[in-house]
Amino acid sequence: MLRNLLKLVIAVVAIYGLLYPFIQPVEQSEEVVEATKEEKKPVKKVEVEKPLHNVKLPDFANIQDVREKKQAFFDFIKPHVIKENQTILQQRASLEIALMMLQFEEELTSTQVKKLDDIFAYYRLDEGEYTVERIKNALIHVDIIPKELALMQAANESAWGTSRFARIGLNFFGQWCYKKGCGLVPKRRANEAAHEVAAFKSVRASVQSYFRNLNTHNAYAELRAKRAQLRAEKKPIEATELTEGLLSYSERGDAYIEELNDMIRHNKAYFNEE
Repeated sequence: MLRNLLKLVIAVVAIYGLLYPFIQPVEQSEEVVEATKEEKKPVKKVEVEKPLHNVKLPDFANIQDVREKKQAFFDFIKPHVIKENQTILQQRASLEIALMMLQFEEELTSTQVKKLDDIFAYYRLDEGEYTVERIKNALIHVDIIPKELALMQAANESAWGTSRFARIGLNFFGQWCYKKGCGLVPKRRANEAAHEVAAFKSVRASVQSYFRNLNTHNAYAELRAKRAQLRAEKKPIEATELTEGLLSYSERGDAYIEELNDMIRHNKAYFNEE
């Protein structure tokens, strides 16, 4: 009997020894627990902001050679600047012919009146009968922006085409808009601010908006007055002669003007290259 009991105890101990590893709770080390936590962390996706246009832009940011980058930027923007100035000169010609006819007390044709209506509306000029004084006032607004000035402002405001606003919204001139959804919300915009940075569907539209802004906004009346003075004195309309009229363009004030003038002087070699 005692022998059988002893055999039973030995058998129980043997069976327990075999089952022991399987009935004990598994204790994970801190390293294993932390590794598991890390694996379960959701991977944060970096959202790529999609362009608000269908224009294929040169990859300015990846052009390492400075001269090559500048040349690529000017080659991209300059044709639009030149085209806009050509359009403005055509508008000026229509105004000058109308002015001459009015000075000689000749009646304007219906075609001329239609052209003047379009020009006055585009430049937000007052409505009314076309007179010598009204045409002269219009000529102060309807005039070119030197390509050197336009190109340097585009380079400055868009960081040579690499800024978010240039890439996503084709805004090369830092222009603002004030209707919700009209453009891109600046990432550092103050909470109480409501402005956005305008977005455009084409480079030409961006350039046109810049020209129209300088030729219509009250903030740039000094620029237009200086340009009209140069016209009256039959002097060339030089970019550096007009930069003082851009003090309101940037919060940096005089520092901005000095920087523009320096950029114009240092990039002369590119301006006349075709």
